[in-house]
Amino acid sequence: MDRLHELLPGSWPDDPTLADLAGSASSALGFGADRPLPIPDSHTVVILMVDGLGDLLLHEHSVFAPTLLAHRSMPLRVGFPSTTATSLTSLGTGLPCAEHGVLGYSFAPRDLDPAVEHTLNALRWTLDTADGPPADGLYPPTEVQPMPSAFDELTHAGAAVITLMPELFRESGLTRAAYGTPADYRDASSPNAVRDQAVELLAAGDQGPRLVYAYLPNLDAAGHRWGPGTPEWQERLRRIDDVAAAIVEALQPGATLVVTGDHGMITAGRRIDIDTTPALTEGVRAVGGEARVRHVYAEPGRADDVFARWAHELDGHAHVATRDQVLAERWFGAPAAAHVTERIGDVVAVAGRDTLLTRSVHEPMETMMPGHHGGWTVAELLVPLIIATG
Repeated sequence: MDRLHELLPGSWPDDPTLADLAGSASSALGFGADRPLPIPDSHTVVILMVDGLGDLLLHEHSVFAPTLLAHRSMPLRVGFPSTTATSLTSLGTGLPCAEHGVLGYSFAPRDLDPAVEHTLNALRWTLDTADGPPADGLYPPTEVQPMPSAFDELTHAGAAVITLMPELFRESGLTRAAYGTPADYRDASSPNAVRDQAVELLAAGDQGPRLVYAYLPNLDAAGHRWGPGTPEWQERLRRIDDVAAAIVEALQPGATLVVTGDHGMITAGRRIDIDTTPALTEGVRAVGGEARVRHVYAEPGRADDVFARWAHELDGHAHVATRDQVLAERWFGAPAAAHVTERIGDVVAVAGRDTLLTRSVHEPMETMMPGHHGGWTVAELLVPLIIATG
């Protein structure tokens, strides 16, 4: 399959998605009947979220991940946009983007800030840029994403929920928006720490229904820094496979390991710089998203003009649509909630194949990265569902 083949809205399969994972795990633990993913009945489910683990990347570099490939069950489609903040919130809430409202790497929550004084960088929970000031005051996580967390609901139902994540993320806005308020949050800031703590928890055997959720950011970081498939990236994949192998070895009867990713990744091709292209800045008061998909917020009364210029300038390089078209075609996975509708750009542009829509002035670090995601190629949208049992 051409790894840059595009899965356009309308062609997206109705098969289960990443948003179905938490509900399926809850059902496997005995809470609820809805189980679209094939997770068996278990007393312990360990979910290992590998940031940046695309299904095609796994197949292309399977020599470095024999354990992951051996237990691969099926591909999953993440939501749109195919990016961390959106996907982790879908996993944590069990909802598509159109309902939880975290519309990507960055966006303007116009329901909370009608004047669009700032955009929200949802990954860092900062204002305007990745290194901007904290956004909690203007954009409280519980107002940006008011829906309940599936993890919190599982805790309230009587299961133990243990979170293994870097200490840096404990109080972050994205953690609160995606996962709620994890009561048992344990610092696991390296793959080895995740491995050791998961193995220790599994060694205790049946302790009643438990969900162990672990997050590994290393593969995604390597893809952004060096590019997916590079030797540095392959070494991170090998280490992650070692972690998975150790956890599989520690599984006892009734325990299940589930591994997946939040998106895949492509290598950058043509770059079109928004900040230095007057046709893409005239009449625009803010630009959100990331290099593979952009929300464009027009000045009052200028939306039609902005759409016409973006469509002309990016013809052949990006799919450009009005907000009305995006809503009608349900790009974000479902009929959008009222507050979510306000957050979608007046114009939305999705870069085709390996094109990037960069911002050299406002996003210099992101502009230079060789690895990107967010769009709707199969390399970005499809992640593996890996299931191993004791």
